Amino acid sequence: MYRHKAVYPGSFDPITNGHVFIAERAAALFDELEVSVLINSDKKGAFAIDERVDMAREALKHLSNVTVNSFSGLLVDFLRQRKSSIVIRGLRALSDFEYEFQMALMNRQLAPEIETLFIVTDAKYSFLSSHTIKDVFQLGGEVRNLVPPYVHRRLVERFHSGAKAGAVPAKS
Repeated sequence: MYRHKAVYPGSFDPITNGHVFIAERAAALFDELEVSVLINSDKKGAFAIDERVDMAREALKHLSNVTVNSFSGLLVDFLRQRKSSIVIRGLRALSDFEYEFQMALMNRQLAPEIETLFIVTDAKYSFLSSHTIKDVFQLGGEVRNLVPPYVHRRLVERFHSGAKAGAVPAKS
């Protein structure tokens, strides 16, 4: 049986409800979806790679055809290793499209067999990014409805270690 497998790469630092939405949509389209956390030694993330993988696994455990792992190096090489030719990328706004379009063209230049499928997020997540989540949370803003519950607990542990898990950080 021929199986269609797609790869959804990203930093997922941390995974948000917007990422989960894209993964759910992609999982409905493909037999297998591999969510792959990029190891980028040039960037220091708020969470270590193993923590990001753990949070993504927890957030996506309701999807039986989704696996989560990590990778480094060129995405096209990773796709070849995984025997996939489909990249999933989420789009929030026009600005995302410009960057993602350039990356898709570069991937096609490097590996003509690779196709990039863009999935537009739900409007309620159009402003959402991992970076914004971390910034807002650290400044005392409420993000509980923008990330999976396990991710919220991890944010509390990471940035408000003196606070009770699940507690809303005090606003300054």
